[in-house]
Amino acid sequence: MSDAPLGGAIGIDIGGSKILGLVIAHNGTVRSRLQLPTPKDSIEDLLAALTRIVEQLDEGDERLPLGIGLPGMIGRGGTVAFSPHLPATAGLDPAVALCRLLGDDREIVIENDANCALLAEHRLGAAQGIDDVVMITLGTGIGGALMSDGTLRRGANGFAGEVGHMVLAVDGPPCPCGAKGCWERYASGSGLARLARDAAVGGRLRSVTEAIGGDPKAVRGEDVTAAAALGDPEAQAVVDEAGWWLARGIANVVCVIDPELVVLGGGMSAAALALLPSATRHLGELLEGSQRRPKVELAVAELGADAGAIGAALLGRDGI
Repeated sequence: MSDAPLGGAIGIDIGGSKILGLVIAHNGTVRSRLQLPTPKDSIEDLLAALTRIVEQLDEGDERLPLGIGLPGMIGRGGTVAFSPHLPATAGLDPAVALCRLLGDDREIVIENDANCALLAEHRLGAAQGIDDVVMITLGTGIGGALMSDGTLRRGANGFAGEVGHMVLAVDGPPCPCGAKGCWERYASGSGLARLARDAAVGGRLRSVTEAIGGDPKAVRGEDVTAAAALGDPEAQAVVDEAGWWLARGIANVVCVIDPELVVLGGGMSAAALALLPSATRHLGELLEGSQRRPKVELAVAELGADAGAIGAALLGRDGI
C-alpha cells in the first residue's frame, strides 16, 4: 500500500512485561499509542493482543505498514528461534501468524527489538551522524544491537547482538536462557531489582526498606534509584554496583566492535540516566587501553522507551 498522504506506519515493541504500539508520522513523530501487558504463556493470547493493538491503531480504512520488534534470537526470515523471556514464541513466524488474523495483504516486517531501537536512534535520536554504534537495551533483560560503518550487523543467522547473555560470573544467578551469571542478571531492570533485594535482605538500604513498609524482599530497583537521587548513601552504593556491572559488560562489547558511541535505552531508559555517571566512570577503569584510546561515549536514548517501537515503524514503512 502507499503511505503517501502522511507517511504513517505502526510500530510494535514486544517486551518481557509490556507491548507498546504506536503510529508515527512521516517525520517520525508519534501520532498515537497503545500499551498492553505482554501475555507470556500463550501464543494465541499474544497474537490476540497484537491484533487488538493493530486494529485500534489503524487509521480509519487505511491499513498502515506494520513493523514489530521482538526480544531474542530472530532469524533473518523473521522466525523466532529462541526468546528467553517469551519462550512460547520459539518457532513462531509472527508475520505469517498475524497475516492470518489481519489479512494476507498486510505488510509486516519482523526484527529484533534492539535492532529496531538502534535504527531509530541512528535515524532520529542520539546516534545521528555516527556510524559505529552499539545499542544496549535495558528492560526485563538486556538486548543489544551492533552497527559498523553505518550497517546494522545481524550475523550469519540474524542473531548478532545477544549481548545480555554474555556470562560474566560462571557461578552467578540462573538466567531464563538456561545459563548462570549472564550480564542481564546484574544490569537489567530485573538485575537491578535483584541487587536491591540482596542489599536490603543483607541489612543495607535501611531507609528504603522502612519507606516501603519494612519488607526487604519487596524493595524494587526504582525504589533504589529514587532514593539515590535524593542522596541516600546506601542506595547510591547499590546504583554504583549496578553501574559497575553495566560498565563491565559494555567494556567486553567495546573490545569486540570498537564503537564510537554506546546508546543505553529500552524500557529502563529512565533508570539508565541514574546508572550513567557510575557506568561512565567505571568504563574508564575497565576498558582495555582506556588511557591510550579515544574515549567511548555513553549516552541515553533520546527517544527513550519509544525507540524500539519507532524503529519497528520505520522498518515497516521503509524496509530499512
